[in-house]
Amino acid sequence: MTKQASELKPILFVVTSNAVKGATGIPTGFNLAEVTHPLEKLQAAGLQVEYASPLGGAAPLDGLEDMNDPVIARYWADADFRHAIAHTLCLDDVDPSRYSAIFFAGGHGTMWDFPDSVAAQKTIREIDAAGGIVSAVCHGPAALVNARRADGSLLVANKRVAAFTDGEEEEVQSTHVVPFLLASTLNERGAHHQNAANWADNVVVDGRLITGQNPQSAASLGEALRDALLA
Repeated sequence: MTKQASELKPILFVVTSNAVKGATGIPTGFNLAEVTHPLEKLQAAGLQVEYASPLGGAAPLDGLEDMNDPVIARYWADADFRHAIAHTLCLDDVDPSRYSAIFFAGGHGTMWDFPDSVAAQKTIREIDAAGGIVSAVCHGPAALVNARRADGSLLVANKRVAAFTDGEEEEVQSTHVVPFLLASTLNERGAHHQNAANWADNVVVDGRLITGQNPQSAASLGEALRDALLA
């Protein structure tokens, strides 16, 4: 690692604003482990993180997760963290030039508000054009399916990526709940989705695009993002 964390602009963590799984009425939101596990790795290295969502304000949680997980328990008890996720920036108000990287956390809620977010697409495009890193985990890559580079090409075209697999979607009985299958759709956009076994820790780094498969990949994604930023 050659760069100092203090030299770098913050990383923008983006979480969903969507609290319901479409017409089902089933509650959803962002996945807490997919925020806290990468966050721990980045903050331990001295990197700064800010939070945004498509609508801004309080981000809905996709169920309260296992408090036996020491990382989740630590952040859930942290007043600064709780304040930050209750007061996220609105993506429309974000200045992409302020950030060295963008990270999209998952949770099923993302499948409804990430793909067609014009603000998300603009932020991705400008951070990518400035040489920054674009990253996402689990359902977070829903933000990438329609994202384009400054030249108009699809961001994921000819890129190796990881995301929540069709098999994992089937295992959690959500195949007919989500508006589309994420891994299949990424492949339709020209990506090369790298399937691993259900719930395996799987992170794929392809240049300045870093993606992970599921909650089990969140800490490893944080490490990969940290290493790429400090390289």
